[in-house]
Amino acid sequence: MSTIPAPPEPLSAPVFDSHCHLDIMVGNRQASSGDPVAQAAQAASATVRGILDDARAVGVTRLVTIGYDLPSSRWNADAARENEGVYAGVAVHPNEAHAATPEALAEIEELAGRPEVRAVGETGLDYYRDWASRDDQHASFRAHIEIAKRTGKALVIHDREAHDDVLKVLASEGAPRVVVFHSFSGDAEMAKKCAEAGYFMSFSGPVTYKNAGYLREAAQVAPAELMLVETDAPYLPPVPYRGKPNAPYLIPLTLRCLAEVKGVHPDYLCEAISANGVTVFGEW
Repeated sequence: MSTIPAPPEPLSAPVFDSHCHLDIMVGNRQASSGDPVAQAAQAASATVRGILDDARAVGVTRLVTIGYDLPSSRWNADAARENEGVYAGVAVHPNEAHAATPEALAEIEELAGRPEVRAVGETGLDYYRDWASRDDQHASFRAHIEIAKRTGKALVIHDREAHDDVLKVLASEGAPRVVVFHSFSGDAEMAKKCAEAGYFMSFSGPVTYKNAGYLREAAQVAPAELMLVETDAPYLPPVPYRGKPNAPYLIPLTLRCLAEVKGVHPDYLCEAISANGVTVFGEW
């Protein structure tokens, strides 16, 4: 049996993937032995062109590919420059915060100034893993907030088991004009706090998981005008493909789940999310 999921029924209105990692999907970053999902994705020998073609065939017309360290940020920025419909985010991930040196951050800011780079991220706090100290994570997060402000780009946040502290840092530093919580992982109360602050919430495959009722409750209360949808590909595939490699062409499964949760037609949500994309990332 193939490890690559079959394409879902195409959407009848266009939408976009607000967060994926093209460099991992095409094998630019070698997957470790502890990263079976990325290994499976890379075994498929994907290409950027093939990923885009598969996505467009189901109505996913654009995507934002996200950096997590300096080499991946360079690669993703170049991929965005070279491929129509691809845009980039650049940053040092909180798990790599020890590498957020002044020199690295200066280059992140330089990359963020490029027109094809539409976001500073993913940055934030990760209290699930201890790959970087909390002091390093906080310092890096604050530095990225300032870069987003100076460049006028959206701030894309990685928030894993650190909801309260992420909100506190944003409040103390003063949030940039546009903030996106990537792969939103909070409950309904967290969604209300984000909505009150005007922060965007990007929902990914886990909202479809049986044991993630709290995410569906969050999606219920999240205003449509503050919602995005993403894959985080090659990670976090939606049901029924848990454990298999994710890709932008699987967005319809997550989108339809969100539409059902909110009691709206998928076309309505596609249109709302597409409009939000322009607000967050600028004119395409």
